[in-house]
Amino acid sequence: MTTLVKVTAPTLDGDATLLTPEALDFLGILQRRFDGRRRELLAAREDRQARFDAGVLPDFLPETIAIRTAAWKVAPTPRDLLDRRVEITGPPDRKMVINALNSGASCFMADFEDSTSPTWRNVIDGQLALRDAVNGTLAFTDPASGKHYALGPEPAVLMVRPRGWHLDEAHVQLGGRPVSASLFDFGLYAFHNVASLRRKGTGAYFYLPKLEHHEEARLWDEVMAAAEEALDLPIGSLKVTVLIETLPAAFQLHEILFALQRRVVGLNCGRWDYIFSTIKTLREHAGALLPDRGQVGMTAPFMDAYTRLVVQTCHRR
Repeated sequence: MTTLVKVTAPTLDGDATLLTPEALDFLGILQRRFDGRRRELLAAREDRQARFDAGVLPDFLPETIAIRTAAWKVAPTPRDLLDRRVEITGPPDRKMVINALNSGASCFMADFEDSTSPTWRNVIDGQLALRDAVNGTLAFTDPASGKHYALGPEPAVLMVRPRGWHLDEAHVQLGGRPVSASLFDFGLYAFHNVASLRRKGTGAYFYLPKLEHHEEARLWDEVMAAAEEALDLPIGSLKVTVLIETLPAAFQLHEILFALQRRVVGLNCGRWDYIFSTIKTLREHAGALLPDRGQVGMTAPFMDAYTRLVVQTCHRR
């Protein structure tokens, strides 16, 4: 099959093993099916912000009170994600991935989002590094010192954070439009690695950033269900942790968990992005002015309330 997804950036020889026609076709399926809904949800963000700017405050949604009050639970957590007491993160460059997986931490989140400058080479080299890590062949020799790095026998559990719904991957197009960076990061990693991960008794685990509404979480669930069907996986095989790092999302914790209930394994707080989101969301509210960020610690009342609510919600569900 000749793929309709076009890569517009220069590629190196090894890239062809990643950007295969089959992988690009898989990405095209996701892009055609879900990008329209993604754009609708991004437009809805702008509409909500306009209401906040006009004086409305974020609040719990009256239309989802049944979800918040009903008795339900999310699906069980995989065995290798039960202990996450030490979890580290960093960009997916080869040396970083090796050192992180060998660190003795419980989990390593390879981050295509905030800690990675999304140049084409960074994104592609990151995917290649993760594929080699999953296959157990990842190695690196420092050109300056000659020191050789390789994976140890007991690496940390690998998790991947794709870029947020609001970002495009400008170097890959379908129908003349850039594809979703979220779908690109997720799609390539899932396509190339899920089979190897499952053979090793683990799975493809993701961190979802920057969600602002439970419908955005539901879109991720639909994307992953479609990927599971295309890759011949049981529904719910792809697992996620959701970062609660926007003010609107803090009012929809139960709804986000409910939307992802067959695959969610946890919520996590993102301090700095949450503070930024609070400033952005309430930018027209004079009474919401914050002091210098160095004075806004986790003991600030609004930060303490947010983290306690996340913990309480997770314990309940």
